[in-house]
Amino acid sequence: MVVKDELKKMGIKYVFVDLGVIEILEDITEQQRLELKENLLRSGLELLDDKKAILIEKIKNVITEMIHYSDELPQVNYSIYISEKLNLDYTYLSNVFSEVKGITIQQFIIINKIEKVKELIIYDELNLTEIAWKLQYSSVAHLSHQFKKVTGLTPSFFKSLKKKRRITLENL
Repeated sequence: MVVKDELKKMGIKYVFVDLGVIEILEDITEQQRLELKENLLRSGLELLDDKKAILIEKIKNVITEMIHYSDELPQVNYSIYISEKLNLDYTYLSNVFSEVKGITIQQFIIINKIEKVKELIIYDELNLTEIAWKLQYSSVAHLSHQFKKVTGLTPSFFKSLKKKRRITLENL
Protein backbone atom coordinates (compact mmCIF):
# COMPACT_ATOMS: atom_id res chain seq x y z
CA MET A 1 0.00 0.00 0.00
CA VAL A 2 2.89 2.36 0.78
CA VAL A 3 4.33 1.80 -2.69
CA LYS A 4 0.94 2.32 -4.36
CA ASP A 5 0.38 5.53 -2.39
CA GLU A 6 3.81 6.84 -3.34
CA LEU A 7 3.28 6.05 -7.03
CA LYS A 8 -0.12 7.76 -6.91
CA LYS A 9 1.33 10.90 -5.22
CA MET A 10 4.01 11.11 -7.89
CA GLY A 11 1.50 10.57 -10.71
CA ILE A 12 3.20 7.40 -11.93
CA LYS A 13 0.74 5.00 -13.55
CA TYR A 14 1.36 1.33 -12.81
CA VAL A 15 0.03 -1.97 -14.10
CA PHE A 16 0.45 -3.83 -10.79
CA VAL A 17 2.31 -3.74 -7.53
CA ASP A 18 3.19 -7.04 -5.90
CA LEU A 19 5.61 -8.03 -3.16
CA GLY A 20 8.97 -6.85 -4.43
CA VAL A 21 7.79 -6.02 -7.96
CA ILE A 22 6.31 -2.94 -9.62
CA GLU A 23 5.31 -2.85 -13.24
CA ILE A 24 4.81 0.69 -14.45
CA LEU A 25 2.84 1.70 -17.51
CA GLU A 26 5.36 4.10 -19.05
CA ASP A 27 9.02 4.98 -18.71
CA ILE A 28 9.92 7.30 -15.86
CA THR A 29 12.64 9.93 -15.84
CA GLU A 30 15.83 9.54 -13.87
CA GLN A 31 14.61 12.34 -11.58
CA GLN A 32 11.33 10.45 -10.91
CA ARG A 33 13.26 7.25 -10.19
CA LEU A 34 15.52 9.04 -7.70
CA GLU A 35 12.55 10.75 -6.04
CA LEU A 36 10.69 7.44 -5.78
CA LYS A 37 13.81 5.79 -4.32
CA GLU A 38 14.18 8.55 -1.68
CA ASN A 39 10.47 8.51 -0.77
CA LEU A 40 10.44 4.72 -0.39
CA LEU A 41 13.59 4.85 1.78
CA ARG A 42 11.77 7.19 4.18
CA SER A 43 9.14 4.47 4.58
CA GLY A 44 11.79 1.81 5.21
CA LEU A 45 11.58 0.34 1.70
CA GLU A 46 14.32 0.04 -0.86
CA LEU A 47 14.06 0.43 -4.61
CA LEU A 48 16.20 -2.17 -6.32
CA ASP A 49 16.89 -1.40 -9.92
CA ASP A 50 19.95 -3.56 -10.41
CA LYS A 51 18.86 -6.85 -12.00
CA LYS A 52 21.44 -8.87 -10.03
CA ALA A 53 20.32 -7.30 -6.73
CA ILE A 54 16.71 -8.12 -7.57
CA LEU A 55 17.63 -11.72 -8.40
CA ILE A 56 19.62 -12.07 -5.15
CA GLU A 57 16.60 -10.82 -3.17
CA LYS A 58 14.38 -13.36 -4.93
CA ILE A 59 16.80 -16.19 -4.11
CA LYS A 60 17.03 -15.06 -0.47
CA ASN A 61 13.22 -14.82 -0.25
CA VAL A 62 12.75 -18.36 -1.63
CA ILE A 63 15.27 -19.74 0.88
CA THR A 64 13.84 -17.77 3.81
CA GLU A 65 10.30 -18.86 2.97
CA MET A 66 11.42 -22.47 2.49
CA ILE A 67 13.23 -22.70 5.84
CA HIS A 68 11.41 -20.29 8.13
CA TYR A 69 7.82 -20.16 6.91
CA SER A 70 6.89 -23.61 5.64
CA ASP A 71 5.91 -26.52 7.82
CA GLU A 72 8.08 -28.96 5.88
CA LEU A 73 11.20 -28.54 3.82
CA PRO A 74 10.92 -29.68 0.18
CA GLN A 75 11.61 -33.33 -0.51
CA VAL A 76 13.72 -32.47 -3.57
CA ASN A 77 17.27 -31.06 -3.60
CA TYR A 78 17.36 -27.39 -2.66
CA SER A 79 18.96 -26.60 -6.00
CA ILE A 80 16.00 -28.10 -7.88
CA TYR A 81 13.50 -26.38 -5.58
CA ILE A 82 15.09 -22.93 -5.98
CA SER A 83 15.55 -23.38 -9.72
CA GLU A 84 11.90 -24.40 -10.19
CA LYS A 85 10.60 -21.59 -7.96
CA LEU A 86 12.49 -18.94 -9.92
CA ASN A 87 12.25 -20.70 -13.28
CA LEU A 88 15.98 -20.22 -13.89
CA ASP A 89 18.99 -22.50 -14.22
CA TYR A 90 20.53 -23.25 -10.82
CA THR A 91 24.12 -22.87 -12.07
CA TYR A 92 23.30 -19.35 -13.24
CA LEU A 93 21.57 -18.53 -9.91
CA SER A 94 24.48 -19.97 -7.96
CA ASN A 95 27.10 -18.04 -9.92
CA VAL A 96 25.27 -14.70 -9.57
CA PHE A 97 24.62 -15.28 -5.86
CA SER A 98 28.26 -16.17 -5.12
CA GLU A 99 29.55 -13.26 -7.18
CA VAL A 100 27.36 -10.69 -5.41
CA LYS A 101 27.13 -12.08 -1.85
CA GLY A 102 30.59 -13.65 -1.53
CA ILE A 103 29.11 -16.92 -0.22
CA THR A 104 27.42 -19.83 -1.95
CA ILE A 105 23.69 -20.48 -1.92
CA GLN A 106 24.46 -23.64 0.05
CA GLN A 107 26.27 -21.62 2.74
CA PHE A 108 23.33 -19.21 2.89
CA ILE A 109 20.96 -22.17 3.32
CA ILE A 110 23.12 -23.60 6.13
CA ILE A 111 23.19 -20.24 7.93
CA ASN A 112 19.39 -20.03 7.69
CA LYS A 113 18.94 -23.62 8.86
CA ILE A 114 21.14 -22.94 11.89
CA GLU A 115 19.08 -19.83 12.69
CA LYS A 116 15.97 -22.03 12.54
CA VAL A 117 17.67 -24.60 14.81
CA LYS A 118 18.44 -21.84 17.33
CA GLU A 119 14.83 -20.70 17.21
CA LEU A 120 13.56 -24.25 17.76
CA ILE A 121 16.00 -24.80 20.63
CA ILE A 122 14.82 -21.59 22.29
CA TYR A 123 11.15 -22.58 21.89
CA ASP A 124 12.07 -25.86 23.62
CA GLU A 125 9.19 -27.82 22.06
CA LEU A 126 11.34 -30.30 20.12
CA ASN A 127 14.42 -32.28 21.10
CA LEU A 128 17.53 -32.31 18.89
CA THR A 129 16.51 -35.55 17.16
CA GLU A 130 13.16 -34.03 16.18
CA ILE A 131 14.84 -30.79 15.08
CA ALA A 132 17.34 -32.74 12.96
CA TRP A 133 14.49 -34.68 11.34
CA LYS A 134 12.38 -31.54 10.77
CA LEU A 135 15.26 -29.74 9.04
CA GLN A 136 16.30 -32.83 7.06
CA TYR A 137 19.68 -33.44 8.67
CA SER A 138 20.95 -36.98 8.19
CA SER A 139 21.66 -37.24 11.91
CA VAL A 140 21.89 -35.29 15.15
CA ALA A 141 25.68 -35.51 14.80
CA HIS A 142 25.49 -33.78 11.41
CA LEU A 143 23.25 -31.04 12.82
CA SER A 144 25.57 -30.61 15.82
CA HIS A 145 28.65 -30.42 13.60
CA GLN A 146 27.10 -27.73 11.38
CA PHE A 147 25.75 -25.85 14.40
CA LYS A 148 29.20 -25.74 16.00
CA LYS A 149 30.85 -24.76 12.72
CA VAL A 150 28.49 -21.79 12.28
CA THR A 151 28.03 -20.63 15.89
CA GLY A 152 31.14 -21.92 17.64
CA LEU A 153 28.87 -23.61 20.21
CA THR A 154 27.31 -27.03 20.52
CA PRO A 155 23.50 -27.13 20.46
CA SER A 156 23.53 -28.43 24.05
CA PHE A 157 25.70 -25.56 25.26
CA PHE A 158 23.49 -23.07 23.38
CA LYS A 159 20.45 -24.56 25.12
CA SER A 160 22.17 -24.34 28.52
CA LEU A 161 22.90 -20.64 27.92
CA LYS A 162 19.18 -20.07 27.46
CA LYS A 163 18.43 -21.85 30.73
CA LYS A 164 21.14 -19.93 32.62
CA ARG A 165 19.78 -16.65 31.27
CA ARG A 166 16.27 -17.58 32.37
CA ILE A 167 17.49 -18.49 35.87
CA THR A 168 19.38 -15.20 36.12
CA LEU A 169 16.34 -13.21 35.01
CA GLU A 170 14.13 -15.06 37.48
CA ASN A 171 16.49 -14.10 40.33
CA LEU A 172 16.17 -10.37 39.58
